[in-house]
Amino acid sequence: MSIEAPPRWSAAAPPPARPSLGRRLAGRLLQWWRRLTAMRTAIVLLFLLALAAVPGSLLPQRSLSQNNVRQYFSDHPTLAPVLDRLYLFDVFGSPWFAAVYLLLFVSLIGCVLPRALEHYRSLRAAPPPAPRNLLRLPDAGELTTPLPGPQALDVVEEELRVRRFRVARRDGRTGPELSAEKGYLKETGNLVFHLSLVALLLGLAGGKLWGYEGSILVTEGQGFCNSFQQYDTYSSGALVDSGDLSPLCVDLDDFRAEYEENLTAASFTADIRYGAPGEEGRSTTIGVNEPLRLDGDRVYVTGHGFSPTFSVTRPDGTSLDDVSVPFLPSDQATMASQGALKVPDLGADGDDQLALEGFFAPTGVVQGGILTSVDPRPLAPQVAVVAYQGYLGLDSGIPQSVYSLDSAQIDRGRLTEVGSANLAVGESTTLPDGTTIAFTGYREFAALQYSHDPGQVWVLGASIALLTGLLGMLLLRRERVFARVSTRDPAVPGDGGSVLTLASLTRGSGENAPRFAALTDDLGAALRARAPEPEDHPRDS
Repeated sequence: MSIEAPPRWSAAAPPPARPSLGRRLAGRLLQWWRRLTAMRTAIVLLFLLALAAVPGSLLPQRSLSQNNVRQYFSDHPTLAPVLDRLYLFDVFGSPWFAAVYLLLFVSLIGCVLPRALEHYRSLRAAPPPAPRNLLRLPDAGELTTPLPGPQALDVVEEELRVRRFRVARRDGRTGPELSAEKGYLKETGNLVFHLSLVALLLGLAGGKLWGYEGSILVTEGQGFCNSFQQYDTYSSGALVDSGDLSPLCVDLDDFRAEYEENLTAASFTADIRYGAPGEEGRSTTIGVNEPLRLDGDRVYVTGHGFSPTFSVTRPDGTSLDDVSVPFLPSDQATMASQGALKVPDLGADGDDQLALEGFFAPTGVVQGGILTSVDPRPLAPQVAVVAYQGYLGLDSGIPQSVYSLDSAQIDRGRLTEVGSANLAVGESTTLPDGTTIAFTGYREFAALQYSHDPGQVWVLGASIALLTGLLGMLLLRRERVFARVSTRDPAVPGDGGSVLTLASLTRGSGENAPRFAALTDDLGAALRARAPEPEDHPRDS
């Protein structure tokens, strides 16, 4: 009779301890970092950046033309405020564009730098060992040679080094073998391309942070100095102070606009003088695609127009002679322009100020009492003026455009229309109170843009390096060649020497079979050239 031992019950294993909050947070951050620095994420962000830049090319931007933005608001009063809240008139300075830009920047750095370190290690490492079964590779073959194995590999090594391969000799499991590799510049070109893209982003960011630009209309005989207070519109980087601006003044001596037979613009050229404040200045000529270049500063011609000149004489004899004011083009095809002349200093008191609102036609034709322009060239300049008297509101503290009258003052009756006329050069009109307004001629003005971008040279160098890296990626091949020798069976009559097994792996565009065939033929010819000549045995007599 046997007594069974009581069963042993093993205690259940305790559940694994839950990771701490810090460990879970670190794991989640590491997961997000790996996703952000993946090449796929960088490509998606680059596509989003290109997509985000599309509205900047379709809609007018404040940094380029305030007038076009104001015109868009006038043409689309309902849609424009909605687009403005989405920063679509300031696309490249919007928070969402900056977010995509910064994410792309971080993704590229996190993706490229580890690859650059890995590529550096691979440059210092020897080519990898030959695979065990070389004949299974896509391009493989065998050559027989009477040379011993080491001498056959010497011939192969010499031929491959002539072709700029890096060669490594080893003793494999089945005999001596050789590994060769070239085309490292293909991966180098890939890294240069991405590193140049990072440098390009850095240059653009530096240009935005330390750069500035301003636009101004300059009439012939006038000028400006590089100061934010003088520009009509300007923008500056976050790290720019007014004291950082380059000390430069520009005077416009003459402007010329030439047109083709179909009245399209052929060229805009401006004769200017430039120099530091207080200097006489140097003369030069600039055009639309030929700006003034000075140590990172540029002065561009971006447009042109006309500044009609008027003489105003009040009944008491007070006069203002040959005063000009730029009229902004409302039709680029005919250069028909609109503007305003405000002369508050000729008024007897605050409620007797004078202002003119006008329409200038370079080649004017009056049809049905309405003045129109039929040619952008100033062949028959005329101007239609409407005179107002009253309070202009210049001292009210409310900013207003220098190119138009305040419509609120007209609506409230503070400015009253007192006369209108169509005038050719030399003609005048008299208002009911005896004020005489004469159209004395015109001058041309140039729309100039002063730009300072310290990242231009950096961007240019990065762009050249980017194209160079791209060419390396597209034109170069990453190629590996393996060779192994084995001794032929000496028991077979007439057999001897070695069997050379060759194989090749190529990463890149194009077919590799013809290249491998040419390499095999060259190696076969070299082996035959090194083979010893057979000895002549004398015949028995």
